[in-house]
Amino acid sequence: MIPTTQTVGFRSGERNVFFHILTACNLSCEHCYINPAQHGTQTLDKETMVAWLKLFARPGIPSNLIFLGGEPTLHPDLAFGIERAKELGFTVTVDSNGYLFHDLLEQTSPDLLDYLSFSLDGPDAAVNDPLRGEGVFEICTANLRRAVAMGYRVSVIYTVSSRNIDHLERMVPLLDELGVKRFFIQVIGLRGKTAQDGQGEAGGSWQVDPAHWLRVVPEVARAAAARGIHVTFPKVFLDPGETFECAGLAADNYFIFPNGRVYRCPLCEDYPINAYRIEENRLLHNEGLMEDRFFPLQIPEGCVMNRLLQPDNIVYDQEGRPEHCISCCLLKQEIVP
Repeated sequence: MIPTTQTVGFRSGERNVFFHILTACNLSCEHCYINPAQHGTQTLDKETMVAWLKLFARPGIPSNLIFLGGEPTLHPDLAFGIERAKELGFTVTVDSNGYLFHDLLEQTSPDLLDYLSFSLDGPDAAVNDPLRGEGVFEICTANLRRAVAMGYRVSVIYTVSSRNIDHLERMVPLLDELGVKRFFIQVIGLRGKTAQDGQGEAGGSWQVDPAHWLRVVPEVARAAAARGIHVTFPKVFLDPGETFECAGLAADNYFIFPNGRVYRCPLCEDYPINAYRIEENRLLHNEGLMEDRFFPLQIPEGCVMNRLLQPDNIVYDQEGRPEHCISCCLLKQEIVP
């Protein structure tokens, strides 16, 4: 029997810290969400990295920390940061494009790193590499195999867009063969490069229409679960009668960038409306019309920030009513085998 899909509701006190320790990357992915003009070009030194980790550490309270970039393994002190984060009580994940610079697998260990997550946007080079770069699929999968062999717990992130949604189902046998036990399916957002032109180099919209998403993604998730893979994917559209809930009000999520901006909502990251900032290693709340002022607003479309920043995601009927209520982008569904 395949386990049923469950919506993972926001839990009071839940804490997730997404820590961009640099914005540099060795790749130039077509759909990269990093915006140097808004996020900075700095690489945090290790002293600053630790000082900022301490700002968000809560002893005795479960807190997830995700090291991000750019490509976080480009940072020469990432292994040091992982060790300090574990000492501060974080559950630690590194999200990587798979190149694993600075001998990361040898510099840290499976005892310190809870998850090493690899980004793949296609089941083969023909699909993945036009999005992420020539030769990326081969290098990423080779390093993933090496990590599995060394005892690391690995996961794979697949960002669904109009370019690759119809190849998603072919990821299931690949993940099974690679020994991957956790699979994160994400939906493309209009941030960074996709926000600047709305389309990739091949032309056409990046966005996936609701019917296409609902037809493909849940079915692939069930197929992966049938092979023993834990699958997590965004809710995206609320079912009729479901109540909208905003993570900015119900949970503690922080998106930290090396220029000191700290956001509560990832949809806002292309704009200088961050709720918090870090100055002189102090976390300060910003005054004025910032992102957190919008979170309490209730509209038929669901997510206020989606309505303001990504209105093309919403389809209206002839009476002007939204056909779907857009969920908070941080609301997830999962199938646990």
